Amino acid sequence: MEKTFEEALNFRHACKVFDETKKISDMDIRYILEAGRKSPSSFGMEAWKFLVITNEALKARLRPVCWDQVQVTSCSHLVIVLAGIESVKPEFGEVKKRFQRREMPQETLDFYMDIYASHLADTLSSDEKIEAWTAKQSYIALGNMMTAAAVLGIDSCPIEGFEKEKVEEILELDTSKYRLSVVVPFGYRLNEQSSQIRLDFDEVVTFLQ
Repeated sequence: MEKTFEEALNFRHACKVFDETKKISDMDIRYILEAGRKSPSSFGMEAWKFLVITNEALKARLRPVCWDQVQVTSCSHLVIVLAGIESVKPEFGEVKKRFQRREMPQETLDFYMDIYASHLADTLSSDEKIEAWTAKQSYIALGNMMTAAAVLGIDSCPIEGFEKEKVEEILELDTSKYRLSVVVPFGYRLNEQSSQIRLDFDEVVTFLQ
């Protein structure tokens, strides 16, 4: 039974150990990944890619370079969220293709291309700056996927504890095109959820008059 949005927020926690006997259905993992795919991105560039790993041998290779965290091997599906690099560079043509998905006259397309290049001149000046920009956006997709999973009663745990270059090497990534942003295992909890602890609403939210 699907949870309401509020129930999903209360259900979700950083699951540390998954039940290895329970596997996510193809339909449910697709629902989760669709939440990532349909997430908003700057200029609509969708500068991300999701690698879905169920191969136990590959998960076992990744675990030591992910700080030996048990979630990596005990989960049902291990999702590697990548940040796009090459695709957001105007000279490679993908930017133009993505703007052209919406029909527009040539002068409007030229206008958008000019705005894109001028506003992002500094951001696009190096692969490292591009990575900082696109990796930040990938967390929007990450959050949506984790909440979508929680709606279905599926657990997750966002992981930044990894040796980035070694993970990229094991996955044989062409880092001129994509770089590792975050790792997120999905599965079903083995243990009961611990109490959710958060700052009070008024400590986090300020209404400016």
